[in-house]
Amino acid sequence: MKPSKMTVGAVAAGVVALGAGIGVVGIASADPTPTPSATASGAPFPGADRAGGHGRGAHESELAQELASKLGVTEAKVTEALRAIREENKPTTRPDPTTRPDRAERAAALAKDLAEKLSIDEGKVKAALDEIRTAEQADRAAALKDRLDAAVTDGTLTQAEADAVQKAVEKGVILAGGGPR
Repeated sequence: MKPSKMTVGAVAAGVVALGAGIGVVGIASADPTPTPSATASGAPFPGADRAGGHGRGAHESELAQELASKLGVTEAKVTEALRAIREENKPTTRPDPTTRPDRAERAAALAKDLAEKLSIDEGKVKAALDEIRTAEQADRAAALKDRLDAAVTDGTLTQAEADAVQKAVEKGVILAGGGPR
């Protein structure tokens, strides 16, 4: 059976509305002054661009805690290293908003800088950052699924609309609070 134009329109409107809402959350959590270096997105480390957080300080503290645990150093030492890296990479000019820095390059630069400042093998730092990033991505995916499931349960979306939003996020069409890009 071929869906009617009205059904297709309703699904499209639902996807756009939910996508816009999710995108607003991502935009609201973004740092308005991205830097031109390894920290160019305004997310100087994994998790700093997560939606629903309590600002950079909370994320930096959480990251410092996790890294300290994984790397076997004090949280204070990691916190100081992250702050020093952020200071060293402060922008001198406003970057072009039409371009996005490469995430892999930023991650590699952060791992290198942290390894240097903490006197720890760069591979170990990279592995710790990768573990943290992977866990955060899984958390965001689970949170999105929960929100979509709740929207289906309360009748805000149909299952087909929720599936369409999920697919759009997975394909990078819609950014869900720092989700896949």
